[in-house]
Amino acid sequence: MMTDDLTAIRVDHFYAHPPAKVWRALTDPELMARWLMPNSFRLEIGHEFTFTTEPRPNVGFDGIVYCRVLEIEPGKLLKISWSDRKKADWTVSWRLEGEGRGTRVFLDHEGFDPDDPAQRFSRKIMGGGWRTHHFTKIAELLTTLP
Repeated sequence: MMTDDLTAIRVDHFYAHPPAKVWRALTDPELMARWLMPNSFRLEIGHEFTFTTEPRPNVGFDGIVYCRVLEIEPGKLLKISWSDRKKADWTVSWRLEGEGRGTRVFLDHEGFDPDDPAQRFSRKIMGGGWRTHHFTKIAELLTTLP
């Protein structure tokens, strides 16, 4: 569910899989590439890495997201910086909570400037992407993992 906080995207999703399996899908670089983007991620605080995707020249995006691992609570929390080194300077965190026999994942994508039309547009597009595209791809991936 989207909130009225114009500086953030806050969504949560339930997966009928145990937290350890969901954590693996969220933090294994090869698995992450299957639901998010190709990357050079390592689960290590301070590690700088990139995600790469199709450039979007119409919005000035070269296809590279520059990130750094900010916080880790194994099995529970991953927080990263997320930047295009131009206008975007955000943080993204995934928090996992066991719920019955499954896991609820809370995503917070924070730092949008509500006074900047490009940032408002990014928040709208990315909010839809997190809710419909990425959470669905994670669900599909989880069904294939042992």
